[in-house]
Amino acid sequence: MTNVRKSRNGLSMAFLAILFIGIGFSSSLQASDSNAMKNLSPEKVADFIHSIVEADRHVYTTHIVKRMQDQGVVVAREDWENKNAIPLPAQFLHISSKLVAESGHGIRFRLISLWPIYRRNGPATDFERKALEQLSLNSDTPRRGIVSTGKKRLFQAIYADKAINDTCTTCHNAHPLSPKRDFRKGDVMGAIVITIPLED
Repeated sequence: MTNVRKSRNGLSMAFLAILFIGIGFSSSLQASDSNAMKNLSPEKVADFIHSIVEADRHVYTTHIVKRMQDQGVVVAREDWENKNAIPLPAQFLHISSKLVAESGHGIRFRLISLWPIYRRNGPATDFERKALEQLSLNSDTPRRGIVSTGKKRLFQAIYADKAINDTCTTCHNAHPLSPKRDFRKGDVMGAIVITIPLED
């Protein structure tokens, strides 16, 4: 019982640490010299953000969710808030993206898929849909472009999101609302969209 408590305490600390990485990244953007930030291309900024998001996603999925479930300590569940459980990897990314959105920098990131379990996670524009289709054929090259919403111009970069391990595929293949149930490890399951506001 003591080992289980220690594992849960360690899990809580790891979960908080990963969330703080995202918060710390947002704070560092604010603290950076504004002239230096203006000299960075939106492509480079998006690549920086993606590398952090992808690293956090890998650590959480592999070293927390998979490890805790394999050891029988705690499981990841969709209804984690009402159970003795932790968020699914997709939910973890959603929580992180919400914190970044609340920072006020205008930066957004989210998961999308051609086979979303929930419609809200499908492509929102033709650009996103075409990017998903292209990434399913060539996952190594992110899709980038400028989109407009009202009077705002936004830079979007869309990166392939692959099944890191069996935790990802098992969840999607077994979900009653999943339109695709034959995912395997390494498959492109969707994409991470990073949106950055452009100054006029």
